[in-house]
Amino acid sequence: MQLIVLFFSVLITEFIAEMGDKTQLMLVGLTSQYKIRDITIGTLVAILFLNALAVLAGGFLNQVLAKWLWVVKLVAAAAFIYFAITSLLKTDDEEEEAGESKISFAPLAVFSTFFMAELGDKTQLTAVTFGATYGLAKALIVWAACVVGFFAADILGMLAGILLKKKAPERAMKIFSFVLFMVFGVMTAIEALKLSGMLG
Repeated sequence: MQLIVLFFSVLITEFIAEMGDKTQLMLVGLTSQYKIRDITIGTLVAILFLNALAVLAGGFLNQVLAKWLWVVKLVAAAAFIYFAITSLLKTDDEEEEAGESKISFAPLAVFSTFFMAELGDKTQLTAVTFGATYGLAKALIVWAACVVGFFAADILGMLAGILLKKKAPERAMKIFSFVLFMVFGVMTAIEALKLSGMLG
């Protein structure tokens, strides 16, 4: 009974922490570039790996990342800006060609972007806190709850993206993706510069 209570309390907390987060909104933009299958695979693998890192490392991970978090954020900012530019500049022919020739790499692209964006973010730090609180004895159930809560929130992001893609004109979707990624890119870059001390 205690394990069930623990599972759902962690799940709900992680779900709430991810709602409205930049990675959830990022998935809305990614639906204009990749197939839902590739986004799902890339996102799920990233979530599994990120939460495993967070839960197992606990508070130690947070201390290690603290010094270099600005570098991680800067890389994430570059990824966001790259996706902003490519989502706006891609033509219909290029999108079809990319879908045919690079489909095997799409999950890796999603994984990398999602991983870098989420590393050190509040949702992962929530998992770090749970990992540090309950220790290795309950690491498996904490990890499973974090993964389910995290992925459930991001599924909503993907569904919103699919709905927008079906209802909105293709050009409008490209502009929306561009604006979304650019905003996240600039915000993450500012955050990185503040963490590095270069920006007051």
